Amino acid sequence: MKGKKYLQAKEKVDKSKTYSKEEAVKLVKETSISKFDSTIEVAVRLNVDPKKSDQQIRGAIVLPNGTGKSKKVLVISNSENAKIALAAGADYAGDTDMLQKIEKENWLDFDVMIATPEMMPMLGKLGKVLGPKGLMPNPKLGTVTTDVKKAVEDVKKGKVEYKTDSFGNVHSIIGKSSFDEEKLVDNLKTFMDAILKAKPSTVKGSYLKNISISSTMGPGIKIDLNSFDK
Repeated sequence: MKGKKYLQAKEKVDKSKTYSKEEAVKLVKETSISKFDSTIEVAVRLNVDPKKSDQQIRGAIVLPNGTGKSKKVLVISNSENAKIALAAGADYAGDTDMLQKIEKENWLDFDVMIATPEMMPMLGKLGKVLGPKGLMPNPKLGTVTTDVKKAVEDVKKGKVEYKTDSFGNVHSIIGKSSFDEEKLVDNLKTFMDAILKAKPSTVKGSYLKNISISSTMGPGIKIDLNSFDK
């Protein structure tokens, strides 16, 4: 059973209509019913076949206005880079000592792991622990890099990762309900630009099938597919 607040919020959304991105953002703020500052998410259904490796979409992007949520960052590298990483705002940094802590204590008190390339062979044996939790560093996501300063700063600024699930959907946070409408629209547009740029050349027909945004406990709001430059 959905509560009274949810039903009242749902009444504000016309299910038969698709909204412009500006209208949708205004509405998503109005239909945010949680007592806390709820997270605003976008869900995009794409006309891709995730079983084909060339149609799997995965990447990371820094949202211009951040996500409103701070992430704990662990950097695995030599002592010189560890110092640079900590100065750039990393929460933890180290090399084998940190890897042993993860292995022996099952310590996972971080949201993002960044590693320099030479550390990757040592990280291999932690694949079973890190992989399922989505914590394994990946060059495609900018988390395997020699430039630890930039990688840490990007995460702290509001970097989001995205990848197609087995149904061809992509999800991402685009901010909080306390954000100004302009900031949410800006973040949404930046995210959609990245998705449109990632369109595989092998996709036939329309690439975008459905775009909707919602707050943590609020109803979904469909966005007109023509709201974004193709």
